[in-house]
Amino acid sequence: MAGIIEITDLCKTYDSGFEALKHVNLSIAEGEIFALLGPNGAGKTTLIGIVCGLIRPTSGRVTIAGFDHARDYRQARSQVGLVPQELSTSYFETVWNNVTFSRGLFGLGPDPGHVEKVLKDLSLWDKKDSRIMTLSGGMKRRVLIAKALAHRPRILFLDEPTAGVDVELRRDMWNHVRKLRDEGVTVILTTHYIDEAEEMADRVGVINRGEIVLVEDKNELMRKLGGREMTLHLHDPIKKVPRALARHRLHLSDAGSELRFTFDAEAERSGIADLMGDLAKAGIRLKDIHTKQSSLEEIFVSLVRQKS
Repeated sequence: MAGIIEITDLCKTYDSGFEALKHVNLSIAEGEIFALLGPNGAGKTTLIGIVCGLIRPTSGRVTIAGFDHARDYRQARSQVGLVPQELSTSYFETVWNNVTFSRGLFGLGPDPGHVEKVLKDLSLWDKKDSRIMTLSGGMKRRVLIAKALAHRPRILFLDEPTAGVDVELRRDMWNHVRKLRDEGVTVILTTHYIDEAEEMADRVGVINRGEIVLVEDKNELMRKLGGREMTLHLHDPIKKVPRALARHRLHLSDAGSELRFTFDAEAERSGIADLMGDLAKAGIRLKDIHTKQSSLEEIFVSLVRQKS
């Protein structure tokens, strides 16, 4: 079944000759939270700009809720709400007027009831008569989200939505995004906070140098690529890993007092039993053992390095 967004063979080359996107293919399902991750300059903002109708692609096709983004521009654009990175809005206007004005950009008349609901959902109701210039950075970012939701879009793009926002406000915004997803809104999120993607996303896409490196269900991605790391705290420090332990690919750290071992917990043979036997044969005594699951950040860094 086709996704609510279908991106086919999308390319973008700027006049300078820089290839921002190279034959990108991506399908985003209705009602999911999709996290798009990538280093600076990877093509995230260009991809969002094309889908939202702000940047013209060099070639390729995008359909949004069945509408072609070039041929059916108005219908396609009306399905989308965009929260940009920049805090750009009318600083001398009130919150209420800012959000209400956004509806007019899509040819819609006033809907005070809907605007009131959006402002209350985002904890902005008590600020409705405040000028934008008097708000904190976090509140200004909430206003951007309110503006993006003013015309009831089916799809919401959040481009670095919590950049510069304190931890408490980030958590509050995460909860609101989940609520939007539960109401049927499809959310596409770009973020530098990997824990944000790990906390919220249903699926994760990684883009690097204009190419989609991987698209995977978040939990499946962490199961397949995450692995586990075992830290062996040694009773006596060593200067180097003994040759007899080379097959285990251990990493020595903390001035020779720790050995790190990565293994697949899902595999039939993790290699732990063999490692313990070889450690005993080598005369290496252990003081303590800790294990941890690899984080999404570690997986992301590994994928980007592989494709660089």
